[in-house]
Amino acid sequence: MTKRPKSELEATFAHYWALLVPDLPEPEREYRFAPPRRFRFDFAWPDKLIAVELEGGVWSRGRHVRGKGYESDCEKYNLAQSLGWSVYRFTAGMLDRDPFGCIEQVVAALDGEELPFTDLEFDKEERCL
Repeated sequence: MTKRPKSELEATFAHYWALLVPDLPEPEREYRFAPPRRFRFDFAWPDKLIAVELEGGVWSRGRHVRGKGYESDCEKYNLAQSLGWSVYRFTAGMLDRDPFGCIEQVVAALDGEELPFTDLEFDKEERCL
Protein backbone atom coordinates (compact mmCIF):
# COMPACT_ATOMS: atom_id res chain seq x y z
CA MET A 1 0.00 0.00 0.00
CA THR A 2 1.29 3.44 -0.77
CA LYS A 3 0.39 4.91 2.63
CA ARG A 4 0.05 3.47 6.10
CA PRO A 5 -3.56 2.79 7.13
CA LYS A 6 -4.97 5.48 9.41
CA SER A 7 -7.50 3.38 11.30
CA GLU A 8 -7.88 -0.12 12.65
CA LEU A 9 -10.61 -0.75 10.07
CA GLU A 10 -8.34 0.35 7.23
CA ALA A 11 -5.55 -1.83 8.61
CA THR A 12 -7.97 -4.77 8.71
CA PHE A 13 -8.95 -4.31 5.06
CA ALA A 14 -5.29 -3.94 4.04
CA HIS A 15 -4.47 -7.14 5.97
CA TYR A 16 -7.22 -9.15 4.28
CA TRP A 17 -6.31 -7.78 0.85
CA ALA A 18 -2.67 -8.85 1.28
CA LEU A 19 -3.66 -12.22 2.77
CA LEU A 20 -6.40 -13.23 0.34
CA VAL A 21 -5.18 -11.80 -2.96
CA PRO A 22 -1.42 -11.25 -2.67
CA ASP A 23 -0.90 -11.45 -6.44
CA LEU A 24 -3.31 -8.63 -7.29
CA PRO A 25 -2.27 -4.99 -7.49
CA GLU A 26 -2.25 -3.12 -4.21
CA PRO A 27 -4.61 -0.18 -4.03
CA GLU A 28 -3.53 3.41 -3.60
CA ARG A 29 -4.29 4.76 -0.13
CA GLU A 30 -6.07 8.05 0.52
CA TYR A 31 -6.49 8.65 -3.19
CA ARG A 32 -7.67 12.16 -4.05
CA PHE A 33 -10.04 11.59 -6.94
CA ALA A 34 -11.52 15.00 -7.80
CA PRO A 35 -9.05 17.85 -7.36
CA PRO A 36 -9.41 20.64 -6.39
CA ARG A 37 -11.98 18.99 -4.08
CA ARG A 38 -10.41 17.39 -1.04
CA PHE A 39 -12.39 14.16 -1.33
CA ARG A 40 -10.30 11.03 -0.91
CA PHE A 41 -11.02 7.32 -1.13
CA ASP A 42 -9.68 5.00 1.58
CA PHE A 43 -8.44 2.61 -1.13
CA ALA A 44 -8.46 3.06 -4.91
CA TRP A 45 -7.42 1.48 -8.16
CA PRO A 46 -7.46 4.64 -10.32
CA ASP A 47 -6.76 2.86 -13.60
CA LYS A 48 -9.97 0.85 -13.10
CA LEU A 49 -12.01 3.67 -11.45
CA ILE A 50 -12.73 1.38 -8.50
CA ALA A 51 -12.61 2.48 -4.89
CA VAL A 52 -13.27 1.13 -1.41
CA GLU A 53 -14.66 3.23 1.40
CA LEU A 54 -14.68 1.85 4.94
CA GLU A 55 -17.49 3.19 7.08
CA GLY A 56 -16.52 3.21 10.72
CA GLY A 57 -18.65 4.17 13.69
CA VAL A 58 -21.98 3.08 12.27
CA TRP A 59 -23.12 1.71 15.63
CA SER A 60 -21.53 4.41 17.76
CA ARG A 61 -22.94 7.45 15.96
CA GLY A 62 -19.65 8.09 14.19
CA ARG A 63 -19.09 10.79 11.58
CA HIS A 64 -20.49 8.72 8.71
CA VAL A 65 -23.96 8.45 10.26
CA ARG A 66 -24.40 11.96 11.69
CA GLY A 67 -26.01 14.72 9.66
CA LYS A 68 -23.07 16.72 8.28
CA GLY A 69 -20.82 13.69 7.77
CA TYR A 70 -23.55 11.66 6.11
CA GLU A 71 -24.44 14.54 3.81
CA SER A 72 -20.78 15.07 2.88
CA ASP A 73 -20.42 11.36 2.12
CA CYS A 74 -23.50 11.51 -0.14
CA GLU A 75 -21.98 14.44 -2.02
CA LYS A 76 -18.68 12.57 -2.35
CA TYR A 77 -20.26 9.34 -3.61
CA ASN A 78 -22.52 11.18 -6.06
CA LEU A 79 -19.53 13.06 -7.48
CA ALA A 80 -17.56 9.82 -7.74
CA GLN A 81 -20.45 8.17 -9.60
CA SER A 82 -20.72 11.09 -12.01
CA LEU A 83 -17.00 10.73 -12.76
CA GLY A 84 -17.39 7.01 -13.55
CA TRP A 85 -16.13 5.52 -10.28
CA SER A 86 -17.52 2.35 -8.72
CA VAL A 87 -17.33 2.71 -4.95
CA TYR A 88 -17.61 -0.31 -2.68
CA ARG A 89 -18.59 0.55 0.89
CA PHE A 90 -17.96 -1.78 3.80
CA THR A 91 -18.58 -1.44 7.52
CA ALA A 92 -16.49 -3.04 10.25
CA GLY A 93 -19.27 -5.58 10.81
CA MET A 94 -19.31 -6.57 7.15
CA LEU A 95 -15.55 -7.03 7.12
CA ASP A 96 -15.62 -9.01 10.38
CA ARG A 97 -18.45 -11.30 9.31
CA ASP A 98 -17.33 -11.98 5.74
CA PRO A 99 -13.89 -10.67 4.83
CA PHE A 100 -13.70 -13.02 1.84
CA GLY A 101 -17.03 -11.75 0.50
CA CYS A 102 -15.93 -8.12 0.78
CA ILE A 103 -12.64 -8.77 -0.98
CA GLU A 104 -14.38 -10.95 -3.57
CA GLN A 105 -16.65 -8.06 -4.60
CA VAL A 106 -13.67 -5.81 -5.26
CA VAL A 107 -11.74 -8.52 -7.10
CA ALA A 108 -14.73 -9.21 -9.35
CA ALA A 109 -15.01 -5.50 -10.14
CA LEU A 110 -11.30 -5.29 -10.93
CA ASP A 111 -11.70 -8.27 -13.24
CA GLY A 112 -14.76 -6.70 -14.86
CA GLU A 113 -17.01 -9.51 -13.67
CA GLU A 114 -20.41 -9.48 -12.05
CA LEU A 115 -20.98 -11.54 -8.95
CA PRO A 116 -24.01 -13.83 -9.08
CA PHE A 117 -26.84 -13.29 -6.64
CA THR A 118 -26.15 -15.95 -4.07
CA ASP A 119 -28.15 -14.94 -1.00
CA LEU A 120 -31.20 -13.43 -2.72
CA GLU A 121 -33.84 -14.82 -4.99
CA PHE A 122 -34.05 -12.64 -8.07
CA ASP A 123 -37.05 -12.29 -10.36
CA LYS A 124 -36.48 -10.23 -13.52
CA GLU A 125 -40.07 -9.02 -13.35
CA GLU A 126 -39.75 -7.76 -9.79
CA ARG A 127 -37.15 -6.38 -7.44
CA CYS A 128 -35.12 -8.63 -5.17
CA LEU A 129 -37.46 -10.67 -2.98
